Amino acid sequence: MKIIIAGAGAVGTHLAKLLSREHQECTLMDADPSRLEGLDTDYDIMTMLGSPTSIKALQEAGTDEADLFVAVTPDESRNMNACILAHAIGAKKTVARIDNYEYLDTKLKPFFRKLGIDSLIYPEVLAAQDIINGLKMSWVRQRWDVHGGALVMLGVKLRETCEILNQPLKELCGPDDPYHIVAIKRGGDTIIPGGNDELRNLDFAYFMTTREYIPYIRKVAGKEHYADVKNVIIMGGSKTTVRTALTTPDYMNVKIIERDQNRCDRLNELLSDTDTMVIHGDGRDIGMLMEEGIRNTQAFVALTENAETNILACLTAKKLGVRKTVAMVENLDYVDMAEGLDIGTIINKKTIAASHIFQLMLDADVSNMRSLMVADSDVAEFTAAQGSPVTRKQVKDLGLPTGVTIGGLVRHNVGMLVNGNSQIEAGDSVMVFCHEQNIKKVEKYFKPRTLW
Repeated sequence: MKIIIAGAGAVGTHLAKLLSREHQECTLMDADPSRLEGLDTDYDIMTMLGSPTSIKALQEAGTDEADLFVAVTPDESRNMNACILAHAIGAKKTVARIDNYEYLDTKLKPFFRKLGIDSLIYPEVLAAQDIINGLKMSWVRQRWDVHGGALVMLGVKLRETCEILNQPLKELCGPDDPYHIVAIKRGGDTIIPGGNDELRNLDFAYFMTTREYIPYIRKVAGKEHYADVKNVIIMGGSKTTVRTALTTPDYMNVKIIERDQNRCDRLNELLSDTDTMVIHGDGRDIGMLMEEGIRNTQAFVALTENAETNILACLTAKKLGVRKTVAMVENLDYVDMAEGLDIGTIINKKTIAASHIFQLMLDADVSNMRSLMVADSDVAEFTAAQGSPVTRKQVKDLGLPTGVTIGGLVRHNVGMLVNGNSQIEAGDSVMVFCHEQNIKKVEKYFKPRTLW
């Protein structure tokens, strides 16, 4: 595929690097030459100096032949104008990064499509959704729902309290059992487990299950002693903070600690219709945290622009007794370190946004895709097409590539787990876990084919 990315910021650069690994024809353009330095030599990326709203620059970049045009500059208006121009020139699909939540209204989709904008992405909203999902389940590090929770993937850090440690998975996860273990992160390694593999203390395990068995997973994982989240402290008054506070369930009490007085005033305006309390101060100040009831707080979320600050703040909160901590870590070099320090849930807007955009590249019917940073893997929701290879044989006979496993499916809005004898049908929504595999290789199983 030919892909053009306008904006060599954090999201654009990360997406370009991902695409280069997938051996896609990728051009990264930006009006600032300093943002492009070294990228074309370090990665298989073509760089181009130019404005994304210049028709001449877009033509020189080959926009008329682009399968996908992505505008992710910091300027919302520029992104939307660039997509409109790219569509007019001939780009097949366009994606614009935005900062206005109102634009995400589903009623406006036809309007934007008429303009030439196929998809809108708001990374802060996507990050807030992940944070809220985590807060709703204090004992889970990562959660991913299919069809409103008909099928659920739970990422859980295992401790000595786990009831299913040191037992072969074939004795735990039979065809009729209520969960499957689809992946294990152990140290620096990701394991796609077989029947003889075992769960160990401090493993990060990904459970696939259905909604009704979530309490059972909580029990066997030894997490029943984790208190449900009612009181939340958020450090940092970022855009992600605002979106998180606006979507927090009513039963949660939220306090935001922000160092900048002007930003505090702005937060009070933006959150005037909520019960959120905004506090002027430093979230790293232990005295202040004690005054604001950190001992009676079930979740601490660090969303400043500084990864080191967020990591240290979460470690401090843990020492003060908070079980659920969430840190925004935008520097990918720090992700492994943060995981090694056991700080809790890690949020990275770049990977979340890139996963959302990446699914638009796929020709098969993919309604959702997520990058699992901790496991260096992707999980995607494919819809099986009529006559596709995945519907022609039982799962055990499909010949799926190494590192690919099917965790479950949703059929007629009912979630069910998948084993080797399962037969996937046309129209099924199938959750596929991919580790160290080009997901483009997987999509062929879900597209209609005449030969198999």
